[in-house]
Amino acid sequence: MNNFTHWNEEGRPKMVDISEKDITQRTAIARSTITLSDEVYQAIQQGGIKKGDPLQVAQIAGIMGAKKTADIIPMCHPIMLQGTDFQFEYTKAQDGYELHIQATVKCSGKTGVEMEALTAASIAALTFYDMCKAVDKNMVIKETYLLQKTGGKSGTFMHK
Repeated sequence: MNNFTHWNEEGRPKMVDISEKDITQRTAIARSTITLSDEVYQAIQQGGIKKGDPLQVAQIAGIMGAKKTADIIPMCHPIMLQGTDFQFEYTKAQDGYELHIQATVKCSGKTGVEMEALTAASIAALTFYDMCKAVDKNMVIKETYLLQKTGGKSGTFMHK
């Protein structure tokens, strides 16, 4: 017998059985950061991104990413999401700006939405890059991490 939760008795991958778990309110907040040049920032502020508003498109893509998480992360359960929202904040950095992308995902279910929030933030960052790369390809998608989660048996988690 092995100690891995996602392996069956034969040592092959399995999706964990959550049928006996209680339904609880669950929330996860993930954050991703992308660096951008003054040139990209100014182009956004002046409406000069030819593909359109990168934040609007990134938000829509992030929502789609949250909804498709179980399709791309093998051991994730399909979850009926009840809310996905974003906050975007630009901050001045040494060599330009940073965009902080925060994705909040909620559901009432038997398993958490951490992976959905992380996927949403990641897809939003990738989409922002795609929207702005014609101006400058030197953008860097930096850390993506779980900021907070609530609900479930393990309770509340806050990133240190």
